[in-house]
Amino acid sequence: MIFVPLPFVVALLLAILLVRMLRQGDGSFAEKQPFLLLIGLYGLQSVVIGIRWGYDVVGIMPIQSLIATTIAALAWVCFKGLAMEEQPALSRFWPHLLPTATIAVFIALYPEPISLAIILIFLGYGAALLRLAWGGPDALVATRLDGAMLSYRSLQITGFALIASAVTDVIISFDFSRTGGTHAGAIVALGNVIALLVLGTAASVASGGSGAEAFSAEPPPPPPATEEDGAVADALDTLMRARQLYRDPDLNLTRIARKMNLPARRVSTAVNRIHGMSVSQYVNDFRIRAACEQLVGTDHSITQVMFDSGFISKSNFNREFARMNGENPTQFRKRRVPQKSGGAASNVIFMSP
Repeated sequence: MIFVPLPFVVALLLAILLVRMLRQGDGSFAEKQPFLLLIGLYGLQSVVIGIRWGYDVVGIMPIQSLIATTIAALAWVCFKGLAMEEQPALSRFWPHLLPTATIAVFIALYPEPISLAIILIFLGYGAALLRLAWGGPDALVATRLDGAMLSYRSLQITGFALIASAVTDVIISFDFSRTGGTHAGAIVALGNVIALLVLGTAASVASGGSGAEAFSAEPPPPPPATEEDGAVADALDTLMRARQLYRDPDLNLTRIARKMNLPARRVSTAVNRIHGMSVSQYVNDFRIRAACEQLVGTDHSITQVMFDSGFISKSNFNREFARMNGENPTQFRKRRVPQKSGGAASNVIFMSP
């Protein structure tokens, strides 16, 4: 009977996820490129873990250490890129190659501190990601607004996963000190399988894929609104209605702020304080209202309605539609347009923003 380590199965699942992301038509390749690389590294790491702990090949440990530190740094680079108004080239993040370079030096000259160094690297990047997440969904100013909530949840998941990986390494070190590593293989297999699947899903979500809802993405209660907040919110409302910006599938907070000639943070603060929601929810509300009008007033297919209202991902469209209406688009249309008789029904009341 052929023994196949469980991490190999995880690597296969990640490979399938990678192919699926490559075949998706939503979003540009340049936008997905860092996350595709990240998932590729997850898959490679899973193969290395399977070789090390499935077949007890100790000599592959240095490769595992190098890939692990690269994953942590690249995860930060990916999400930090989504939080910057001006999208930089990956070369700007060259300092984040230093953790991997440091581990390489330790491997060559002084292996003793490697475990501690990896723990500190994972804790550091995990904490940095959670600090970035503290700003709420609007912190990811460069992500498309129809998937901003899922990108934000992905950011949270990745931060927690990196910290959990560090804790796992601490437990493994403790096991080696107490029992000589009797349980280390099982701990590593279980911990890394969970971490790799979670991190792989997080990367897929952040790059435009779909995923289950995980953590709450609601912004914290905003402070009282000012007159300036009201003026900014009114200007944004006018811009949305007059120019229908919400129909742009690539719309993000950075683009909105540029059209208003304001800092992105100023726009998001006004929306948070006046409307009590994130910018992504605010824009998606416009999109869903437009979709409702088309579902009732036209014979367009649901897919066409989805694209016309500014969505790219069907999962995001259905999720946002259910959030506002408590039902999916098909149910909404059936209840309001029970039959076709030469004209579409129009007795539907839509709430104003």
